[in-house]
Amino acid sequence: MLVIAGVVLIVLGVILGYGDLFSSLRLGRLPGDISIKRESFSFYFPLTTCILISLILSLVLYLLRK
Repeated sequence: MLVIAGVVLIVLGVILGYGDLFSSLRLGRLPGDISIKRESFSFYFPLTTCILISLILSLVLYLLRK
């Protein structure tokens, strides 16, 4: 079951990362995402996106449990 969940998450990540179909969702570019760019260094951490996805998955799993 964990392997299937991992494969589903990878496929979803590829679709969201490279698909123009979902570009209007703006996942990964929300206000609150941390982005630091310097001359030879760049750091990006999608904090708000992670929180939003966590809330949505928690809600879905809660509803599926009932």
